[in-house]
Amino acid sequence: MFFDLPLEQLKTYLPPREEPADFDAFWERTLSHARQFPLNAVFEPVDYCMRTVETFDVTFNGYGGQPIKGWLLVPRHRSEPLPCVVEYIGYGGGRGFPIDWLVFSSAGYAHLVMDTRGQGSSWRQGDTPDPEPDGSNPHYPGFMTRGILSPETYYYRRVFTDAVRAVEAARSFPGVDAERIAVTGGSQGGGIALAVSGLEPAVKVVMPDVPFLCHYRRAVELVDTAPYNEIVAFCKTHRDKVETVFRTLSYFDGLNFAARSKATALFSVGLMDMICPPSTVFAAYNHFAGPKQITIYTYNEHEGGGNYHAVEKVRFLNQVWPSQ
Repeated sequence: MFFDLPLEQLKTYLPPREEPADFDAFWERTLSHARQFPLNAVFEPVDYCMRTVETFDVTFNGYGGQPIKGWLLVPRHRSEPLPCVVEYIGYGGGRGFPIDWLVFSSAGYAHLVMDTRGQGSSWRQGDTPDPEPDGSNPHYPGFMTRGILSPETYYYRRVFTDAVRAVEAARSFPGVDAERIAVTGGSQGGGIALAVSGLEPAVKVVMPDVPFLCHYRRAVELVDTAPYNEIVAFCKTHRDKVETVFRTLSYFDGLNFAARSKATALFSVGLMDMICPPSTVFAAYNHFAGPKQITIYTYNEHEGGGNYHAVEKVRFLNQVWPSQ
C-alpha cells in the first residue's frame, strides 16, 4: 500500500536538516586520524574459476588502522586503466564470494566490493570483525545503537571511515583510473555510498539504491520495521537519552552528506518501501547538491528496481563515461 506522502509532495519534500555546528570538523578530524595509518592496500589474486574476470582478495586499513576485507573484480582482457565502481553492502550482509558480484566487471568496469565490519552473518557471509576500539554502550541487538550515545563511539563512524578508505584503496590499484570513481549500494549500502560522496571529492558518481541511514527521526516515527526499530527500542528503554541519540545520528544523516556532494547521482526509490520510507529517500534526493536524477518504482517495496535497476545503473555509467 501507499503509506507515505503522495508522489507530488514527495518530489518537493525538503525538510530542515538537523546538522550539528561541528559536522565538518568532526569528519575532518575523523578522516585525518584514519589517514595517519598507512592504507596498506593489498590485492592478492585468487582463482574462482572465472575465465573472463580477474579476481583479487583485497585487504586495506580502515578506521583505526584496522584491516578491512573486500573483493576487486576486473575484466581479464583490458588494455587501459578502467573506471571503478566501489560498492557497499546492505544491512547484515558480508562480501560473500566474487561470483556474487559479476555485473559491473562484466560490463567492463573495475569493481571493488567492501566488506562491512562486524556484519556478514545475517544473509551473506563476511570476513571483517569490528574490534570496537572505543568501547560501546549497552545497545539493542543489531548495529543501529552500538555506541550511539556519542558520535565519537558510534558504529557508523567506523563504517563510513572504512568506506572512504575503500575508495582510496580502489584508486591505488594500477588498473584503475583514479579520476573515474563511482560508489553505489542498496539500502545500508546506499546510505554509505551517499555519505562517501559527501566526504570524498574523488567520487564522481554516486548511485544510492533505496538508501538507508537518511532522515532518521522521520523514519523511526513512520515505520516500525527493522532496522530502524532498533533505535525505537533503545529510546523506549532509555527514555532520558532520546535527544542524545538523535544528536549523535545527526552526524551520520544522509541528508547532511547529500547537501555536500558534488557527484553526479542516480537514486532509486520504491514507493511501497516500509524499510526505508519514500519520504526519507526523497529528503536526501531533494537536498542533494550535485547533478541528479531518480528512478521511481511505484509498486515496489524495499527491493526497489532489483535487476531492472542494475541494468539502469550500467546504462547510467555508460552515459557518464561514454568512452568506456
